Order: sequence, then C-alpha cells, then structure tokens
Amino acid sequence: MTRPRLVDSAHRLLPLAWPVFVGQVAVLAFSTVDTVMVARASALDLAALAIGAAAYISVFVGLMGVVLAVGPIAGQLFGAGKLRESGHATEQAMWLAIALSVLGCTLLLVPEPFLALAHAEGSVAAKVRAYLQGLAFALPPALIFTAYRGFNVAVSRPKSVMVLQLGALAVKIPVNALLVFGATLPTPFGEWRVPAFGAPGCGAATAIVMWCQLFAALVLLRRDPFYARFGLGRVPSRPRRTSLAALLRLGVPMGLSILIEVTGFTFMAFFVSRIGATVVAGHQIAVNMVSMMFMLPLSIANASSVLVAQRIGAGDVADARRIGWDGLEIGVLIAVALGGTVYLLRQAIVGLYTSDAVIVAAALPLLAWVALFHVADAAQTISAFVLRAYRIATVPLVVYVIAVWGIGLGGGYVAAFDLTGLSPPWMRGVRGFWSMATLGVAVAALAMAGFLAWKLRSERRESRAVSVPATRS
Repeated sequence: MTRPRLVDSAHRLLPLAWPVFVGQVAVLAFSTVDTVMVARASALDLAALAIGAAAYISVFVGLMGVVLAVGPIAGQLFGAGKLRESGHATEQAMWLAIALSVLGCTLLLVPEPFLALAHAEGSVAAKVRAYLQGLAFALPPALIFTAYRGFNVAVSRPKSVMVLQLGALAVKIPVNALLVFGATLPTPFGEWRVPAFGAPGCGAATAIVMWCQLFAALVLLRRDPFYARFGLGRVPSRPRRTSLAALLRLGVPMGLSILIEVTGFTFMAFFVSRIGATVVAGHQIAVNMVSMMFMLPLSIANASSVLVAQRIGAGDVADARRIGWDGLEIGVLIAVALGGTVYLLRQAIVGLYTSDAVIVAAALPLLAWVALFHVADAAQTISAFVLRAYRIATVPLVVYVIAVWGIGLGGGYVAAFDLTGLSPPWMRGVRGFWSMATLGVAVAALAMAGFLAWKLRSERRESRAVSVPATRS
C-alpha cells in the first residue's frame, strides 16, 4: 500500500518540483560559471571568489528567507480561494525586499567583518572588495525577484520563474566571460578593450543580469492576464503595517534559520581560508558540488511545502499530512541514489572543475563527505519546508543553532585546528570541518524529521477526536 501512495504523491509533486529544480540549477549555475571561469584565471582570484561569495551568500540568503515568508502565506490564501489577498501579500513582500536591500547593501559595501573572519589581506582583500561592490548592486533586484518567485511557486506556477532564470543564465555566461577574461572588440570607432577583471568581473556581471531579470519579471506582471485576478500588474498597494508584520513574524525565524544553515558553510570558507589558497580552492569545488546536488531535494521541498500549504488553506488536513510525509520519503530515497553516484564518480567530477593536480588532491577527499552530507541535508531541508507550510519556523531555528552552528561549525573549528589536542590527524584541517558539518546536519535531520512526525501524528489524533463526536451525532 505504501508504494502506490508514494507513486501517487510523486506524480503530484513532479509538476511543481521539476521547474523549481531546473530554475534553481540555473541560479546555482551562476556560481558554477564563476568558479569554473575564475579557476582558469588564477588561484588568487579563486580564493577571493570563495571569500566574496561566502560573504554575499551570508547576506543574501538571510534576507531572502525573510522575503520567502510570502510562500506559505500566499499558498494558504490561494488554497482557500482568496486570490486578491494572495496578491496583496506578494506586493507587501516586494516592499519588504526593498527595505531589506538597504541593510544588505550596507553590509556588502563595508565588508571588513568578513575580511577579518577570513584573515584576508593585500591583493585578495582588494579583489574581495571589488567583487562585493558589484554584488551590492545585484542585491536589490535579486530580493525583489525573490518575492515574485515565492508567489509564483506558491500558486503552482513555477514555470514562468524557471524561464526567467534560464534566460538570466544565458545572459550571464557571455557577460561573465567578457568581464573575467577581458576582450578586444572591434567597433566602428576603433577597438574597445575590456580589461580582465578576474573575480570582480563576476560581481559586475551578476548585477547586470539581475536587473535584466527583474525588468523581465515586471513586464510579465503587467502583461500576463494570469496575474490580473490576483490584483497584480497594476499600481501596487502601499506598504501596510499589519501585512508587513505578518510577513516578519514568519519571515524573521525563516530567514535566521536559512542564514544559520548557509553560514555553517560560508563561515567554514572563511576559516578554511586561513589554511591556504590551495585548500580554499579544493573546498570551493566541494561546496559548489554539494550546492548543485542540493537543488534536487530543494525542489522536492518547495513542491511539498506548496502542496501542503494549499491543502491546509483548502481545509484538507489529511491530504496535507500525507503529501508532507511522502515528500520527505521520496526526497531521502533520491538523495541516497544521488549521493552514491557522486561518490563513485568523484574523480571524474573533480576533473570537470580543474586539471591542477594540487587542487584535485585537495578536493577529492572532500567528496566522500559530500555524499554523506547530501543525504542528511535532504532530510532536514524537506522537513523544514513542510513545517514552514504549517507556519512553524521557530523550532527549525533552534535546531539549526544547536546542530549547524554548535556541532557543525563550532565542532569543526575545534577539530580542524586541534584546539583540544585530541583531534586525530585525519580530522585536522579542512576534513575536520567537513566531518563535523556532516555530523551536525545529520543531527538536524533527525531532530527535524522527528518533530515533523510528532506534528503530523498530533494533527491526526486531533482530527480523529473531532470526527468521532461528529459521527455519533
């Protein structure tokens, strides 16, 4: 009986999951394009990219998580048939994105705390600053587009987002190549020389692409009749305190949870950079690989969360419970298969990034941890997304603080730098960070899935308690 039910749930999740997967792979391909191109420029630029990307991701994902509170809210309203209210929540999320951009841009333009964490100085620090200056101009359109993305996924229309994300990637590749490697272009007025900026060119290219993507999204909002029934595409409503407060109540713990989850990796990059540029380069390849793999469980998590929120809004709590748990089982099974495949093909995979034997030697041992990490990461991510559909965000936040920061990052720092003198040789250096990060995310997965199971059982008991008196009467 379990297998047919999982197949049925998979058929319901697939139409929502695959466009999210393709779109998110396109987004992640931005960093993959950056890594591959900059790796061919110099190890210095790659080290600057690793530090700068870690700083940007730390800022962006925390603010993005707050804006993405529009997803569960708009999804439940859509499931309840309250279309205008769903559109209004999206407009308010866009205003919130604009306000949060002020804070984010300030942090990117004054990156000294990040440079201090990484102990970055001299040429590396200069390249990091230039890279983040470009990304400061990319942050506002990226956050506003996040509201557009969250709404479209919530109302089961992820394909429009996917198309825009693929279009952005198509623009990113040539613009990135031009600014990273430089070129001499013939014009009617003579040759136009574009210098090779290296890592900073990636930041400028991303800014150009993000503004183009946002402009295309706003054009769709105005011209696509689909959005008219939500009240979108016209002059947006003004910011409203009650609506913004509702977004912040859910969004702040969501944003903090995502921030903690991601900074478990980004801060690791800062600490690893103290070991040496070659180690950072190997670590960057492993991080990029695990990020690419993460897109698959992330798409399943998004689809599960959307369907759960819509069914809650429609009043079908039994189906909400069913699709939430089935999404978790499906995601973990796929993660096991993908993690095993990556482990078996790890040498060929690293070879796609670089032919430098030193960097290959630094990256190769880390992919074994990547495979294990991925399975636990899939379980905790899907569990957290389903909980957010129930508007539960504080429990995941507490779990992340203990497991990701406490065990993963804190334990990794102690093990990697042998602060206690008890670390075995194989746990010193970057392997210490990866081993403890894997343990931390495994603890998070067990805690989150366990809490989700308790939540769903509690709802089932409540439903039965309500149905029994109704049946008797």
